[in-house]
Amino acid sequence: MIYRQTENILRKLTARRQAILAAAFDVAAEQGLGAVQIIAVAERAGIAAGTVYRYFPSKAELIAALADAFSQEELTVLQTAANAAPGPLSALAAAIMTFALRAIAHRRLFFALTAEPAEAEIDAARARFRGALVAELRNLIARAADGGGLTDQDPALLAPALVGALLDALAGPLAVPPQDATRAHAQQLTLFALRGLGVPDPRARGLVVQADAQTEDSVRHLYSRMVEHR
Repeated sequence: MIYRQTENILRKLTARRQAILAAAFDVAAEQGLGAVQIIAVAERAGIAAGTVYRYFPSKAELIAALADAFSQEELTVLQTAANAAPGPLSALAAAIMTFALRAIAHRRLFFALTAEPAEAEIDAARARFRGALVAELRNLIARAADGGGLTDQDPALLAPALVGALLDALAGPLAVPPQDATRAHAQQLTLFALRGLGVPDPRARGLVVQADAQTEDSVRHLYSRMVEHR
């Protein structure tokens, strides 16, 4: 009985923490990191500010946790898209397309958590996200190379270059205005990435078509799951 009671308490604590992070996600997506204040997040979550402080003693800790949760969610989505692809090269294309589509759909949030000026403490969380993203793409590029889809490519060099290009094009200060970003932009960036990795143009175009068809339903499903979870 005592074990069940403890388990229930832990479940409630975890649910409360997730609710706070979900509220912080919403605030950041709508107004940017500057608006992610303890009181604003508490109001969005429908709880007292003191409750938020019990989980996150400072705004910096809240935003760092937000960035880490964002990182984990994006990596999970990329891995799911890659795992559903029929081969290593198509897995790489699907991961790039999925990342681009999510960045377009949640442009304000991506900008807030990758490029918006913020406290130094947040930079460490951002660096972890970029590092994890680079590692994931490096592995996908290496697998594609091992499978014969790419030749004479250095995954350790190309993965960070690809991440930088995608983030700058989709969420950086010089990116296409959010209202103008479309699925076609995700397709173009995926094609650009595949060409840059040495995939011949006809093959790259075919991979983009395949990735586009694969991600249309999977991205929609993952968005729905994310909303339901929150």
